[in-house]
Amino acid sequence: MAFGISREELAAWKRDASDGQIAFLTHFWHDSRFPQYRSVTKAACCDIQKLILWGKEYGLPKEYIHHREDYPHFDLMGKKQLEVMKKENRLHEISRFLK
Repeated sequence: MAFGISREELAAWKRDASDGQIAFLTHFWHDSRFPQYRSVTKAACCDIQKLILWGKEYGLPKEYIHHREDYPHFDLMGKKQLEVMKKENRLHEISRFLK
């Protein structure tokens, strides 16, 4: 279950991913399979090859891509989420979810 994002944030993520950019969307998240995590970052791009190459930079195999709806994406959680967002200079986007 996702919560803590605005319609504008979701629309910007979809637009950027559709435009072939690596787009990031972080939100509060609860999933009983992963009770230790409170947030997830979805790193999406509609250019699958670009997303695969981007994922390789972070040790994310293409098999981890979620092919849901029109926005293929990686789900980033925990240490990997922090690692990627730090390297992408986007810690400000997840700071509100780490408190």
